[in-house]
Amino acid sequence: MYAAERQQQILLLAQERGRVDVPSLAEEFGVTQETVRRDLSALDRAGLLRRVHGGALPAGGLHLEPGLAERDSTAPGEKERIAKAALALLPVQGSVLLDAGTTVSRLAALLPLDSTLSVVTNALPVAARLADHPDLTLHLVGGRLRHRTQAAVDTWALRDLADIHADVAVIATNGFSPEGGLSTPDLAEAAVKRAMVAAARRVVLVADSAKYGARHFARFASLDQVDVLVTDTGLTDEQAEEIENLGPEVIRA
Repeated sequence: MYAAERQQQILLLAQERGRVDVPSLAEEFGVTQETVRRDLSALDRAGLLRRVHGGALPAGGLHLEPGLAERDSTAPGEKERIAKAALALLPVQGSVLLDAGTTVSRLAALLPLDSTLSVVTNALPVAARLADHPDLTLHLVGGRLRHRTQAAVDTWALRDLADIHADVAVIATNGFSPEGGLSTPDLAEAAVKRAMVAAARRVVLVADSAKYGARHFARFASLDQVDVLVTDTGLTDEQAEEIENLGPEVIRA
């Protein structure tokens, strides 16, 4: 297990248990106590854990990854407006990468039944919404299914995406900011998002304004890699200007 993967598991254990201690972690992961101390110190420096004698506590700013149902019920009006605005940015013909995410799933539901796009997705909810479109060419990315997001990840998914050159990628994120870029709690999910960004000529980020300023464990892109951010009117003029200074066009729906 790589250090980053071990540290991610330590974060989850800290949240589940309320506290982690060095000897138990060393035994669970089969590493030395000194290795665990280095992991805890790195997480403490990142603001993700708070070091205490003999172990660590969850930091107040630790962001956990909610399930699909919880995420879909958060800011539904904003997500619907964002999805409608993002729909106008898709080509009439051509190829589109659709990431996993509840806003992206809403976008998929808005695609006309007679759409002739070629769509590549690693998300089961997105694929399910498009499976009955007779003229749409749907490609499913394979891999290990993450149940929390119902998205395919890991080596198979990355290998599939390495062969793709798409016109547009519609990407979701758990957090975004000028300093922190785009981030998500899971390393495997981040790797797939990173591959999607690299595989597209144009990148559209769909994210409600509540995610502005949130910084999660795994960073997968910077804002200067995004062509358009579609968000809601909760993003202030100052925040929008700061983002646009990095390159992306900002659309507030």
